[in-house]
Amino acid sequence: MGKVLVLNASYEPLNVTSWRRAVVLLLKQKAEQIEHNERTIYPGMPLPSVIRLRHYIRVPYKQIALTRKNILSRDNHCCQYCAYRGDDLTLDHVVPRSRGGGDSWENMVAACVRCNIKKGNRTPKEAKMPLRRPPRRPHSSLYFELTRQVDSGRHQEWRKYIIGA
Repeated sequence: MGKVLVLNASYEPLNVTSWRRAVVLLLKQKAEQIEHNERTIYPGMPLPSVIRLRHYIRVPYKQIALTRKNILSRDNHCCQYCAYRGDDLTLDHVVPRSRGGGDSWENMVAACVRCNIKKGNRTPKEAKMPLRRPPRRPHSSLYFELTRQVDSGRHQEWRKYIIGA
């Protein structure tokens, strides 16, 4: 029937769960319903799409590894210069390594081969190739799952709870 976004008491995304688990949390009054869709479980109870826990859960911070797969995922498998989508994407350093740019979330983006060659050993400003959006470190691994669900059009109501979406 669907997935449900679980928010902490502070409205930060915690995880994605099944609608059954969400309903159990609602019935036990451990969570409150924030968003729902047009479906109902039984008369008078709409199917939740976003719930918020009543008590704050402390979540340890886990840093996300800087890998090719994660950068491509962050950039939605899309060239950050021309919006090309395909399997032959490369990684580009916004500030070239020869100019002191290192390997970091804020300095690496997905780029098609054509744009990567065209940009060459220049900055986007020098090459007159503006980035579609500035690169940044993802907040959590949950970020990838949430953006994938929102970008696919399945859960647009989740967008306002995802930082930077």
